[in-house]
Amino acid sequence: MAKNQTTAKAVVPSNGAVAAEVGDNGHDINPHLPSGAEPPHISPTTNTRRETSVPSVSAYAVAQAQLERVAQAMNLEQDMLELLRVPQRELIVHFPVVMDEGNVQMFTGFRVQHNTTLGPTKGGVRYHPDVTLDECRALAMWMTWKCALMNLPYGGAKGGVIVDPKMLSQRELRGLTRRYTSEIGPFIGPEKDIPAPDVGTNAQIMAWMMDTYSMHKGYSVPAVVTGKPIGVGGTVGREYATGLGVTYTTRALLKRKLGQNLEDIKVAVQGFGNVGSWTARTMHERGATVVAISDVMGGIYDSTGFDPRRLKAFAAENGTVVGYPGSDTLTNEELLELDVDVLVPAAMEGQITAQNADKIKARVIAEGANGPTSPEADQILNDKGVMVIPDILCNAGGVVVSYFEWVQDLQAFFWDESEIRRQMERKLLTNLDELTGVAVRTGVDLRDAAYTIAIQRIVEATKLRGIYP
Repeated sequence: MAKNQTTAKAVVPSNGAVAAEVGDNGHDINPHLPSGAEPPHISPTTNTRRETSVPSVSAYAVAQAQLERVAQAMNLEQDMLELLRVPQRELIVHFPVVMDEGNVQMFTGFRVQHNTTLGPTKGGVRYHPDVTLDECRALAMWMTWKCALMNLPYGGAKGGVIVDPKMLSQRELRGLTRRYTSEIGPFIGPEKDIPAPDVGTNAQIMAWMMDTYSMHKGYSVPAVVTGKPIGVGGTVGREYATGLGVTYTTRALLKRKLGQNLEDIKVAVQGFGNVGSWTARTMHERGATVVAISDVMGGIYDSTGFDPRRLKAFAAENGTVVGYPGSDTLTNEELLELDVDVLVPAAMEGQITAQNADKIKARVIAEGANGPTSPEADQILNDKGVMVIPDILCNAGGVVVSYFEWVQDLQAFFWDESEIRRQMERKLLTNLDELTGVAVRTGVDLRDAAYTIAIQRIVEATKLRGIYP
């Protein structure tokens, strides 16, 4: 580690998650993808992708492997497996945006709806240079399991646009958002598909999406998206819900399974976007020592711990956590391998793999990001006795509070913040209790227990509804 360096190796994009269908222009809907089929080739647009440290393993392949492993253990019928392993609907849109210089630039966007058995689909929208249809498929599938596990009346969805939002002006970003919303508009809605913020998007973008959809309808429809500003139907508590949920589940598991208090542990957090920053802050406020944090520019370490609020202010002024006074710099690989009690991967998917899992020293991994751990890494960690709090539970605080926002919008009746927190914690810990009970009874790890519960709920609902026609 190097002391007080102002630059560091670029390591991993931070997750901006707080923690969704078609226009008349260049779309492609695939209602069914044959088993094992490759994603369709997407021709490059003028908005080309940048080179980043993208995981080499396909996120969709990981998601399918997780499903198939649990399905085999459940003795799930083959026809039901085939139904669950592919998205119900996929959309590709190519659309123009008039840039500030007056030129027209083409962009490519996606929306994937995985399963609607339990209700309308729910999932975020990403603005990132490396967004792919493959990634959206995986994230939509994970959202299906997450919503089912949390007993929410939703299926999973995900969307995104291939773009670096930092390269756009405010006017260009608004224009892109409104056109993308128009393209997917016929397939979203409070009773169809409810988008939310994710990497590269925020509350303001959700407000533009809501307004665009409402303009097409001719009346205000706040329940079409969640994660909105409070002034246009958003809910208190949504900004920090995902990070606080990570803290709630981690604290409970440490106490119930290891007999440890949060006040006695050291934590490393990978990613300092919305999820990572709020996880670090809420853990620090409850007594944990946060010794390491990383963002897109690199990582920092201090054995005495950081005050995440001060670090957030520093990062806002300097564009990175790197260079924080009194800290040592470290790479992403070094952060993952630190000797800490809890490791929180809160960046992008595919960060813990077969190549680095055996070097991880943390006793608990709390998955703030979606899909940060490969199946091969899961096996290595399980053999080492490392407990992994699976993403579909650990970071579910965001979708739980999104559900609360949707309900409030539909009722036009809003709750106070204490009620939001109380209900979120109750829902998370109730499902943690059920999950750990299944794990003990069946002898499987927490991820397989979570998947078993989620898949069983969808299978039961599917059989009750039957196959149309």
